[in-house]
Amino acid sequence: QVQLVESGGGLVQTGGSLRLSCAASGRTFGQAMGWFRLAPGKERIFVAAISWSGSTTYYTDSVKGRFTISRDNAKNTVYLQMNNLQSEDTAVYYCAAGDTTWALRQGDFGSWGQGTQVTVSS
Repeated sequence: QVQLVESGGGLVQTGGSLRLSCAASGRTFGQAMGWFRLAPGKERIFVAAISWSGSTTYYTDSVKGRFTISRDNAKNTVYLQMNNLQSEDTAVYYCAAGDTTWALRQGDFGSWGQGTQVTVSS
């Protein structure tokens, strides 16, 4: 049970970059972390996940090579660096904490943030 707060969203031009942050209320011992997004007219989908140790990451194909998930456990913070943003990246981005050291499915994440809006204009 952890509270998460996302920040860093905003309006950016196509090809630009944004860095999202997710601050946890406490130290997230043993918890995988993930990012999901909800685009207009679409279902919420998985974007990226990172294991507790940070040694393992996984990305959905559409963002692979452009997005990088990382974490700083000492700061209780998870990041999503988004480069070469495209219009299809426009969505509300949600941070989530997993119930185990590794998680990928939405049902494996028990705690969710409020989301931060990312809008990519062309």
